[in-house]
Amino acid sequence: MTDNSTTVLIVEDQEGLAEAYETVVGTKYETRVATSGAQALEEIDDAVDVVLLDRRMPGMAGDEVLAEFVERGVTAAVAMLTAVEPDVDIVEMPFDDYVTKPIDNDELLALVETLQKRSQHDEQIQRFFRLAAKKQALENANKEDSTEYDQLVGEMRALRTDIDAALDEVVGDADPRTDL
Repeated sequence: MTDNSTTVLIVEDQEGLAEAYETVVGTKYETRVATSGAQALEEIDDAVDVVLLDRRMPGMAGDEVLAEFVERGVTAAVAMLTAVEPDVDIVEMPFDDYVTKPIDNDELLALVETLQKRSQHDEQIQRFFRLAAKKQALENANKEDSTEYDQLVGEMRALRTDIDAALDEVVGDADPRTDL
């Protein structure tokens, strides 16, 4: 049974891998497949909710596709799903998650579900999740010893303080008999 309300765009230049992802993701979600960056730009529209984007592709790399998405105002959640180990350059990239291949079927479905759920949160919480994904990717690649990593952690702390303050404000207005 598919979730017809969620559309996933799979961008993967290796056709066999793209088909495998489509087979797995297509069991639960509507799918589209692009095997190049140019094709991804043709396939993306407001109906797409989640993009699984390969970073290293011939012609137009995933980084360039991502930049074009930003330029076009694409609002879909984007996961870089790639064999490229992350480096500090990812801190400035506007993706929602970064996953290093290989990925198994359950992890792939969980990734799409997580991105779909995150997109239902407000922008501040979505930003926190994006930063947390970058932090995790850098830690997995042992890149914690950098100024960019330290700035990322500082930004997360500040954002967490803002989120906590917003929650305190909401809870402060709530009925004190209500147990959250």
